[in-house]
Amino acid sequence: MRALVFDKSLRFDAQYPDAKPAPGECLVRVHLAGICSTDIQITRGYMGFSGVLGHEFVGTVVDGPDEWRSRRVAGEINCVCGKCALCQAGLANHCRARTVLGIAGHDGAFADLVAVPVRNLHAVPDAITDEEAVFIEPVAAAWQVVKQVRIEPRMQVAVIGTGRLGLLVAQVLGTQACKLEVIGRNPTTLALCERRHLRATHVDDVPRLNDRDVVVECTGSPDGLALALQLVRPRGTIVLKSTYAGDARIDLAPAVIHEITILGSRCGPFGDAIASLVRRELDVRGMISKVFPIERGVEAMAAAEDPANVKVLLKVNAR
Repeated sequence: MRALVFDKSLRFDAQYPDAKPAPGECLVRVHLAGICSTDIQITRGYMGFSGVLGHEFVGTVVDGPDEWRSRRVAGEINCVCGKCALCQAGLANHCRARTVLGIAGHDGAFADLVAVPVRNLHAVPDAITDEEAVFIEPVAAAWQVVKQVRIEPRMQVAVIGTGRLGLLVAQVLGTQACKLEVIGRNPTTLALCERRHLRATHVDDVPRLNDRDVVVECTGSPDGLALALQLVRPRGTIVLKSTYAGDARIDLAPAVIHEITILGSRCGPFGDAIASLVRRELDVRGMISKVFPIERGVEAMAAAEDPANVKVLLKVNAR
């Protein structure tokens, strides 16, 4: 099968071995896949992964239980045992034996075929196009913020970073009627926020007043947490969404002095993501900058690193 593979270097492989589903897995023929910051960080050494990249996808089940065959699906990324103490405690996303599609120990979706546990599949309603469905996984990650932190109308909330995930988090928080500000440095993405009626401010123009109730950090850089600590109020909350390769040296003394709650935030609820896309609460298609055929996957990854592009997709197979 065709695949975009990372093994110390990034390459397109036209003859990569076909994905083979293990017991309890389905085989999905991928239509579209989305490139995210985690994919880029993996090519810089994050997670020490080698194999087929990609974890944001929409496709059609071609092999598996009869009730799933021929259905259009998106899939959760954590492949879990279902038996360990964390799984039994309802924390399956943190399964001690988990593999993660395209990130840790499991080939991902930048390929003709991807093997996905049946328990991870979610049917995509007809009301959602492929171009929208490929966003289900990152939209779910955005919804996780409001699952972890109660957002009230009186609250002052800031999102730092107007990249791919930051834009989605901002749109989700925009449904919560809080006093929201989106902070970034890219004129293109700041303009996207304004078009969505989200108050957007260049990072150089933001006063560091330690007055925000909640700050969501989506920059993909250690500098984002340092800024968040300058914005959040005493006993406020910082939600960390960034992952990045390399060492991060950050002065955490302000977190102690001001009794800040710092929450890591990762994967989220697919049901909420799908429902919000059906309701047209979020504009995801407007985020798509470029679509490349999988054969040009190396070029697509380079394009995804260009700040002029918001979301870059890989077109793998026709629906």
